[in-house]
Amino acid sequence: MMDLLIQNGTVVDPSQQIQGVRDIGVNRGKIVGLFEPGMIPAASARERIDASGCLVTPGLIDLHVHVFEHRTPLGVHADLIGVAQGVTTVVDAGSTGSRDFPSFLTEVVQVNQTQVLLWINIASQGLCDGLAELADLSQLKPEETEELIGQYPLIRGIKARISSSVVKESGLKPLLIAKELARKVKLPLMVHIGNAPPPLGEILDLLDGGDVVTHAFHGKPGGIFDGNGELIPEANRALKRGVLFDVGHGSSSFSFRTMKRAKKLQIPPHTISTDLYRQNMDGPVVSLVTTMNKFLALGFSLEEVVKASTWMPAEVLGLADEIGTLKEQTIADLSILKIISHPTPLFDSENKELVGNPQLHALYTIKSGKVWKHDG
Repeated sequence: MMDLLIQNGTVVDPSQQIQGVRDIGVNRGKIVGLFEPGMIPAASARERIDASGCLVTPGLIDLHVHVFEHRTPLGVHADLIGVAQGVTTVVDAGSTGSRDFPSFLTEVVQVNQTQVLLWINIASQGLCDGLAELADLSQLKPEETEELIGQYPLIRGIKARISSSVVKESGLKPLLIAKELARKVKLPLMVHIGNAPPPLGEILDLLDGGDVVTHAFHGKPGGIFDGNGELIPEANRALKRGVLFDVGHGSSSFSFRTMKRAKKLQIPPHTISTDLYRQNMDGPVVSLVTTMNKFLALGFSLEEVVKASTWMPAEVLGLADEIGTLKEQTIADLSILKIISHPTPLFDSENKELVGNPQLHALYTIKSGKVWKHDG
């Protein structure tokens, strides 16, 4: 007998190019399989969910959040933006470095139902002592960071915030140190971009295929487009090398105007993430599902949006055989989303409005086979 049978939902699984009504079996925290509706008798499962009229996707993955709630001014409780909002995996983007990693492990990773992974900050203090962590190069401890990476598989990459307010007079030096370590340990580097200096072009030219540029679609001067609205040459070269552009919405890092231009030039985001932290939960970000709704309102297809919130983040993390998919015997992480036909105002980081209709709403979160039901 199976633990759980999800019936009659419209499955959207870009990892298998599946979009259609299926039943899904779950047992002992793993996907048993996808079946034609009615093929598996309802009596063969201990628990059943009728997902008629809903979307069923692989568990949503938020590639950029801040969840070190007791040690940084940004941190939010992981479950509050995770399983409570339809998200099964979150990746903290540099809240901790090597110094406070033990506390991150005990205070965050081990006490949440949401799977918490980590982009470890190249600065040993992470964001625990303020937001200019790369100004003092003596605080970068690549040897300590390398040792932790070797011990803890939950560290999926390295984070470096390369904008003027963070690096101060250090320029590109922190990025060079982070890039050297990333190559050594064979993990991707996530680079935060914002205001120059350093110029974005110089940052992009240092990145390898598989590295992630977060906040790629901000509306500030010095972004991926020049004054004529054309992609800067360094961004074009980076994309051709396989550098990945991530949304990283945040309070000041996502512009509808920039995204519309990118869409017109056929430069979609590889991954959709929120940069959720304490100060933007009530707006403009709210949740990963809300951010996905903004991309639907921008005209991206449902499959594109789900892919950028499931399979592609899993690929970035090197975990596509475990999460971000509904393949047989993978971890039973699923999101069940209700479709609501109701015009709803949505806002970017520049307070520009876009009306979204229809909207997705998280109805159930299933993490390793455990079910959370949400209001609505």
